[in-house]
Amino acid sequence: EVLFQQAWQHGMPVLIKGPTGCGKTRFVQHMAHRLNLPLFTVACHDDLSAADLVGRHLIGRGDTVWSDGPLTRAVRDGAILYLDEVVEARQDTTVVIHALTDHRRQLPIDKKGELLRAHPDFQLVISYNPGYQSLMKDLKPSTRQRFTAFDFDYPEPGLEAQVLVRETGLAAELAAQLIQVAQAARRLKGEVVSNQLARLGDFAWDGVAEPVGGGQARGWRTRVRLAVGADGRPGFHRYHSNELVTDLRCGQLPDGMLDGLDEVRGTPGDQLHVV
Repeated sequence: EVLFQQAWQHGMPVLIKGPTGCGKTRFVQHMAHRLNLPLFTVACHDDLSAADLVGRHLIGRGDTVWSDGPLTRAVRDGAILYLDEVVEARQDTTVVIHALTDHRRQLPIDKKGELLRAHPDFQLVISYNPGYQSLMKDLKPSTRQRFTAFDFDYPEPGLEAQVLVRETGLAAELAAQLIQVAQAARRLKGEVVSNQLARLGDFAWDGVAEPVGGGQARGWRTRVRLAVGADGRPGFHRYHSNELVTDLRCGQLPDGMLDGLDEVRGTPGDQLHVV
């Protein structure tokens, strides 16, 4: 809290890094309440444009009117603007915040020909999850170096259970059991990823694995090997198992790569390579 307040008092933008569910967003909400500042939160995504942040002209009754976006409103009014999971936004979108992150603290609004100086209370906060996003997307160095970075992580189990009890009203015993389940899930994801990296790339890794994006197919894999089961149908082997799964939907593969193969019948024991 003290470091965040010092950053705010000195007009320094803040970057919060940490895994999913560690409390990044809740911390920003808490600090907005603590400092008695309005809070504008933007959940970043691939389709977020600079106009979504800055504002745009809207058509009214026979005329056009300007409508400030959340960034412009925060700059004018002296609020906290929180860009959640900022690396999900396009890089040409995040460039718009650059002039707000150095000594200038100003926002050029090109569509109005206006150069808006930030209110003294304005605070810019961005967050992202380096546990997985650094593999797919990352902040440009020219953007990242402008921020004071805070590293967040999961609290120790006892404290995490206390937070759960306070936030949900659950019994302490049940909260402790849920935290144990959460910790086991985090370890399991990490162990699976570590195992694959060691087997396929002889790479030693010990970390916390996080899901990529919203769980949609990413289509990064260009080849796959299928096994043919006793009924002649091709399928995937389950992880560390001889069991064959003939549901050919796989988020790692491009859409349509296995279309029609569910109708193919082969000789049991054969392998089918698709590229």
